Amino acid sequence: MKHYCEQCKVEISKKVYDYSKKNYGKALCRKCQKDSNLTLDNKKKDLKKKEEPNGLSKKESFFTESMIKGRIAETLIEELFLRLNYNVFRYGMENTVPGIMNLLKGVRGDVANDIRRMPDFVVQNPNTNKVYFVEVKFRTSEEFKFKDLPKNYPYENCYFIIVSKKHIKCITYEELKEGKEVSPKSQNYLGKRKEFELEKEVIIEFCNFAVKFFENV
Repeated sequence: MKHYCEQCKVEISKKVYDYSKKNYGKALCRKCQKDSNLTLDNKKKDLKKKEEPNGLSKKESFFTESMIKGRIAETLIEELFLRLNYNVFRYGMENTVPGIMNLLKGVRGDVANDIRRMPDFVVQNPNTNKVYFVEVKFRTSEEFKFKDLPKNYPYENCYFIIVSKKHIKCITYEELKEGKEVSPKSQNYLGKRKEFELEKEVIIEFCNFAVKFFENV
């Protein structure tokens, strides 16, 4: 009994016929089997792209989402200080050279690391005229420790403001170096920093904004 490929109608051996029926559910020659495999691989790739937003990989999607959350947190803190008549200057290189963080994505080296480590803001207290480096971080876990800092972090006079779903807390580089940390149970709220002389009512208002923006994160 002769066997034929169901697609191209070429004659095939019984061995090829039996293999094809077992693995493909129909009689295919070797060429059509190979074409069928390619079609299946392409379908899997298309399905994967549909599962990933805008065809982004999980790593790219995570990077984009983290960047958006970070920018929202930065804007909250910037507006908070502006509300209290602080002078606020965007300091990070991403503000000086738009798009540079995307350019540096995946790039390693001393220059790239120095750019990434630049604080987000310089803020000036209107009452004392003192200026401070401020780095803003969004943390769903409400945790921030010394080990979370880049190696050899150069801005040892920086203040880190940690925005979470419920609270806005603050800790200095020196405090982190001493072993102190931000956690859900820690009491290092931004409103307690005497250096900034902030109004607690305003901070509470902006905490409510944070809850509104990040409640589904």
